[in-house]
Amino acid sequence: LGALSRTNPKRTRLMEQRTEEARARGRRVGVARSWVPLSRVSRHLIHAVLSSEDQNFFGHAGVDWKAIEESIEKNVEKGRFARGGITITQQLAKNLYFGTHKTLGRKARELVVTRWMEADLSKARILALYLNLIEWGDGVYGAEAAARHWYGKPASALSPTEAAGLAAMIPNPRRLNPRVSALRHERATRRVLWLMGQAGYIGRDVAGMGAEPPPEPVAEDEEPPAAPPPP
Repeated sequence: LGALSRTNPKRTRLMEQRTEEARARGRRVGVARSWVPLSRVSRHLIHAVLSSEDQNFFGHAGVDWKAIEESIEKNVEKGRFARGGITITQQLAKNLYFGTHKTLGRKARELVVTRWMEADLSKARILALYLNLIEWGDGVYGAEAAARHWYGKPASALSPTEAAGLAAMIPNPRRLNPRVSALRHERATRRVLWLMGQAGYIGRDVAGMGAEPPPEPVAEDEEPPAAPPPP
């Protein structure tokens, strides 16, 4: 962990997991990634990610207990796993060292690493690591590769809507993207724009503000509900 303040990781546990999964299916997935400093990431993407993934990022020490409490309440209310309560630092720890497999032991280790990260790294460094390592599609990692893959431009040139489109993919990037389901991705993008507007990052006209936010996207590793039978 100490090296993370000085060096940029070349591989993560999530990248290795995706390679193993592809090999098990008899296919090969290339890796597209390009490291850029935070100064070369559009402020719109930073705002979109903070708004949708961790609104209290600069106010917690790695674990947002209030968000976890609210997430548990949603789980009880909906009778299923509802995404929420996982901070950017926790997501970074998971991607770097543990992958997506869920066990209580792994979750406990993830929380320990999260606290270590918050103790050893600045918030700006954590955010830079996160934006450069997060998965944004099959073999697509980091904001620069994602911006070029999905919008054909560098991460520094993303508009508010394009930034919201990338942030909308984060919960489930291999299924929640415009190629797999343009309609679901559009709805998730509108939700991110709404959250950006609520946080004051963009104007209400751009955000399409209504009284209530659009519904949450399907959580990571959660299957979307089956389509109803035809009439």
